[in-house]
Amino acid sequence: MSDKPKSPRGARYTIPVLNQNQMRDLCGPAHAHLQLLEQAFADDGVRVDSQAQSGEIVVTGQGDGARLAAEALKAFAARIANGADASAAELEAAIRLTANNTPAGASADVIMGLRKPVMAQTPGQKSYVEKLQRDDLGLIFGVGPAGTGKTYLAVAAGAAELKAGKRERLVVARPAVEAGEKLGFLPGALEEKVDPYMLPIWDALNECLGAQEVDRRKERREIEVAPLAFMRGRTLKNAFVIIDEAQNATVPQMKMVLTRLGRGSRMVVTGDPSQTDLPGGVTSGLAHAMGILKGVKGVAIEELTRADVVRHELVGRIIDAYDRDATKGAASR
Repeated sequence: MSDKPKSPRGARYTIPVLNQNQMRDLCGPAHAHLQLLEQAFADDGVRVDSQAQSGEIVVTGQGDGARLAAEALKAFAARIANGADASAAELEAAIRLTANNTPAGASADVIMGLRKPVMAQTPGQKSYVEKLQRDDLGLIFGVGPAGTGKTYLAVAAGAAELKAGKRERLVVARPAVEAGEKLGFLPGALEEKVDPYMLPIWDALNECLGAQEVDRRKERREIEVAPLAFMRGRTLKNAFVIIDEAQNATVPQMKMVLTRLGRGSRMVVTGDPSQTDLPGGVTSGLAHAMGILKGVKGVAIEELTRADVVRHELVGRIIDAYDRDATKGAASR
């Protein structure tokens, strides 16, 4: 709640609060959530006040800001009801979605059935999550820069389908191409060499399902994480398949893996077309596949952007700096 002096407001919205626990969650420690809302819509002079005695939160302000702030607060309440943390990060997600006229907190935003519900944090992620949960889409491309959640959300969707019994297996594959390092110098067989590059996948699976369940399902071969080369010659039936870091797959490799889909299976292909580690002159299979499969029935493409980065706020600025440098370099050539 702000200490700013009160002044005449053009609009007033009242959000009923069910109980003291909900009031505490919505307001945050020392009313930090209400202050965050006011800061987000400061241009419209928004003020947010909790009314404990009447069991409501009152939002006032000029322009459209008060309405959006009230809708964001309602969306925040819906996210908490769906299992989200009552945190500033979740409130910021509700504000982002509401400010972009994207309804937040609906069931389509949420991947359920996991240790903890996984929710879209940005408009781009919301569109992506909706596609990931559509059974009529057999192949989905999720592309964008680092930090946009493209791989994590795909893993969450696959883990949810596996746990619900919709698919018998979850298979994740990555090309054995590495950023500036040589796998040949590492000890062990190919599986052992590539395992360190699979750690982000195992981290996501452990977060979604829990380490013990992941281990059990791995032993039963319900979960498989392997190099892309291990897909050759196989037909993947009743599986949720994720091809990660697909910008490092060649055109023949991409064709090979896309044609592994068997009956009852779905596939999600993720990557960043701007970050290929392939040798110079080798065409990325990701960009090629997206180009020739665009518009094909049962195929969807979700292009996430810097606006969908949900890591530390510096990540977005770092991406922007590299993009500006790349543009400057191209102009000088």
